[in-house]
Amino acid sequence: MKKEFLEYMEIEKGRSLKTVKNYDHYLTRFFEYTKVKDPKDITDEVLRNFRLWLNRQNASQKKVSRVTQGGETLKKKTQNYHLIAIRMFLKYMLRRNITSLAPDRIELAKVPERSIDMINAEELKRLLDAPSGDDLKSLRDKAILELLFSTGLRVSELCSLSRYLDIQRDEFSIRGKGEKVRVVFLSEEAKKAIKNYLAARKDLDDPLFAGLSTINTKETNNEGNRLTPRSVERIVKHYAIKAGITKKVTPHIIRHSFATDLLQNGADIRSVQAMLGHADISTTQVYTHVTDKHLGDIHKMFHNHKGSQNS
Repeated sequence: MKKEFLEYMEIEKGRSLKTVKNYDHYLTRFFEYTKVKDPKDITDEVLRNFRLWLNRQNASQKKVSRVTQGGETLKKKTQNYHLIAIRMFLKYMLRRNITSLAPDRIELAKVPERSIDMINAEELKRLLDAPSGDDLKSLRDKAILELLFSTGLRVSELCSLSRYLDIQRDEFSIRGKGEKVRVVFLSEEAKKAIKNYLAARKDLDDPLFAGLSTINTKETNNEGNRLTPRSVERIVKHYAIKAGITKKVTPHIIRHSFATDLLQNGADIRSVQAMLGHADISTTQVYTHVTDKHLGDIHKMFHNHKGSQNS
């Protein structure tokens, strides 16, 4: 049944091959430990024993051992990945009218509240201004930084873009995680940076962002030397250092800045969720903890003024 489930997730549910591979890994671990051969044998007790076993595994070991001594145990988030895969499998059983444990019997473990790394507005400005030259590299890198902040794109989405993007419009569609398409928006700064960069290119290759050896020549190479996510990460790190930012800065942190900037300026969380391409609103809600910092100022301004009024 596992094989049929994985094929269902890939074909009918449209999950990526990476997601299907992860489901396979977690379910294989479950079935190997529990020795379950028939879905009807998955019970509350079987699941409880597996969760207990999983909770005692050593995170540093590539292969899960039966008993671990010392070392860090698997994080609750990792344990939940196993439970999510099992729950999806049980939902598939229910869909097929195959007797098994009810999916809603599985409760995920409570995980510590996620914290996110941030740069402040002044640091962000210094970062965006860091590629200040008129050479091709500076123009390309300026376009990368402005586009990341304007759209909130994931770095993989940025790397997939074509140079024939219609920058006369204020928006374009991007295919993101889970093959879901969403609309992202271009600021005037991003449009100007892309226009300046494309005007300086000599090639006609498709990738919007490619290596200098490709975009600085008239030779055509179709895909050219398309920048990889790792290359973009190095570019962002370079300009963060140049801007005098001591904390770690990545493309994903610029994505964080995009989200918090919207929320701090009054955007509703559902709109931000759509622009980020989050499937679950709870993923977006992590940003509200950052934007709630202004509540302290409101508290000081309005709370308990009776004493001062009477004095």
